[in-house]
Amino acid sequence: MAGGYSAISSYSRVEIMRLLQERPRRAVAELVEATGLHANTVREHVQRLMDAGYVIAETERRTTRGRPRVLYSAATGAEQASSPVAIRRAEEAARRGDLLRRVYGEDSGADLGTEALHQLDALVEDLGDAGFDPLVDERALTVDLTPCPHAASAAHRGVLCGVHVGLMDSVLAQAGGPLRVGGIAPSCDPTRCVVQLAASGA
Repeated sequence: MAGGYSAISSYSRVEIMRLLQERPRRAVAELVEATGLHANTVREHVQRLMDAGYVIAETERRTTRGRPRVLYSAATGAEQASSPVAIRRAEEAARRGDLLRRVYGEDSGADLGTEALHQLDALVEDLGDAGFDPLVDERALTVDLTPCPHAASAAHRGVLCGVHVGLMDSVLAQAGGPLRVGGIAPSCDPTRCVVQLAASGA
């Protein structure tokens, strides 16, 4: 992907992210066993994911002797799975979005409310940092990521799409507000990627 999604530009990091999205609270040893990577490589990949706000760490509580393990989980925005990095990034994106709306006097054209607009600010910034050029339709609640930079990755496309959807949903959740990812619109064209958002209670 063009210079972007530095946190998951490596398929090994995508695979680690998939494992953590499927089941939280995994130790490095489990990730090593699941991926076949060296422990130091796994630690480096996990650190990159933590730096991006996609993964959180917690120290295992032990009742027996021995050094407690560090357990890793996907940052989902749930009460026990929020990333301070992701929350800070979302707050900064919201401030920039508010400033741009004031400067350009933009009317969103939709009654989304401030929280939802701030969620979109965070999502657009995260996708932009990842090398995407997202086109948001605030009325239809869609994010068009066409052309999909992963269209050529047929062997891993399902995993890549699943991980990206999970990451987008976590960005929205950690920004705080009513929007969540509803899914990807079906298409016969592998380069076409339109993500459908949904407002809770809608």
